[in-house]
Amino acid sequence: MTHDLTLGAREVPLGGLRGLTVHRTLPQKGFPTVGAWCFVDHFGPTSHPMAVLPHPHTGLQTVTWPLAGEIRHRDSLGSDVVLKPGELNLMTSGDGVSHSEFSVGDPDAPMHGIQLWVALPAGALDGPAGFEHHPDLPVAEGDGWTATVLLGELGGASSPATTYTPIVGAELSVEPGASTIPLRPDFEHAVLAVDGPVVVDGVEVAHRELRYLAPGRSQVGVQVPVATTLLLIGGEPFDEELVMWWNFIGRSHDDIVLARDDWQAAAERFGHVDGHDGKVIPAPPLPEVRLTPRRRSVG
Repeated sequence: MTHDLTLGAREVPLGGLRGLTVHRTLPQKGFPTVGAWCFVDHFGPTSHPMAVLPHPHTGLQTVTWPLAGEIRHRDSLGSDVVLKPGELNLMTSGDGVSHSEFSVGDPDAPMHGIQLWVALPAGALDGPAGFEHHPDLPVAEGDGWTATVLLGELGGASSPATTYTPIVGAELSVEPGASTIPLRPDFEHAVLAVDGPVVVDGVEVAHRELRYLAPGRSQVGVQVPVATTLLLIGGEPFDEELVMWWNFIGRSHDDIVLARDDWQAAAERFGHVDGHDGKVIPAPPLPEVRLTPRRRSVG
């Protein structure tokens, strides 16, 4: 049985060694998922721009949520969208897709936001790739809090974004003091401290940390000293085995090897992203060992 626990963040360069530094709380060794959420990167606030050349994905959805700054998204489906704070980009990889992300707009404006992945279940792995831009999302309200619902449903507000597993994702704006947020008892959840520290059900959670909440509760109490932004994610526990490496999610070592080989060979499954003069991020070398599924072993 999994118990509540706090997951710390590690610093990772996004888009190369000199890229934008992000703080990653998922996946971690021994703790790969919260529901189908399998990747959480928190970036900024920072003056460093985002500059990520075309790169591939398989087996997942990318969820991009800016809090400050603007990001231009271009992908192999022909999408070309400038994403602004309060708007959601959702890209579904299916069997393969590629995209790029670059800061645009005021060069002096700070960058701040969250990028996440959602693992696709077996039935959607070979489906078509897709892209959605949602400039208007529903808002739920409670005593001392409001929530913009990115995916799924919270407090009676349902997002129009496409999902493939029972899931929820929401930005919480919490007023000073104590608030109670409704939860689904059949979901596991996690709360990310986006702006600063927060007390989650009596436990202090530091800035950028992720507090995991096991299934079985219908609400969670949060307490903050000043107006604070939090991220709530959750979903039914994801029981499919995942092999995750670089930007790929598969079910076996061979799935990853094939995806890497296809990307390096500019295979048709990943298409082409216009506007970069053929420049892409090459895949790193595979490790010398056989890749195995990530399993939960802590908590």
